[in-house]
Amino acid sequence: MTRIVGEVMTREVVEAYRETPFKELVRLLDRHRISGLPVVDHDDKVVGVISGTDLIRRQAGRSTDGRAGRLRFPWPGHSARHVAAVAGATTAAELMSTPAITVHPEQRIGDAARVMERHGVERLPVVDEEDRLIGIATRRDLLRVFLRTDDEIRRDVLDEVVTRGLGLPAHDVAVSVRDGMVTLEGVAEQRVDAALAIWLTYRIDGVIGVVNRLNVRVGAGPFSPSKGPTGPGRENP
Repeated sequence: MTRIVGEVMTREVVEAYRETPFKELVRLLDRHRISGLPVVDHDDKVVGVISGTDLIRRQAGRSTDGRAGRLRFPWPGHSARHVAAVAGATTAAELMSTPAITVHPEQRIGDAARVMERHGVERLPVVDEEDRLIGIATRRDLLRVFLRTDDEIRRDVLDEVVTRGLGLPAHDVAVSVRDGMVTLEGVAEQRVDAALAIWLTYRIDGVIGVVNRLNVRVGAGPFSPSKGPTGPGRENP
């Protein structure tokens, strides 16, 4: 029902070592047309991440005559000493951002996306149980789930939400999907079933939002959407 990082990550990873020199870092980014790469030790454990921004900052901190330390525009939030240290950096170890924010291959794509957003990063090294690098997940990788067709999403909602989640025959709930927006229509046995249906539907990869048109059987009491799960994109006519 829900895809995990290991299914969408890029397995062939361009990497650097602590001692990789500045010019080689630039060559790696240019040659492979990437905006960043992980830095690993000689045991393949991730020790940091290098981005194009890190390399630009190094150059921006240098004076026009090539000597580090003559700073014209110190960056907000950084001391002149810090800027001078970056300007004089010559290896990945001196330029990388550390500690690296990593994820494991079995984590849900949605969880990885939240980690990415929380830390303001463009890529997440994927590590195994021993913290060794096995892949990289970029924003583009995580967005692939939204390329799923409406038919694929509808089948998942019927199978995973209606049949398995609620234990109902597929025909008891009408499911329609348009551009990732799922509409649920039918009758739920209990208020909690309606709330569960909405929550489970949101967990289906590729779902943009849920339109709730479920009614509760007479005697079960009215279903109040405000008492169920909440989330962006939900509509309750």
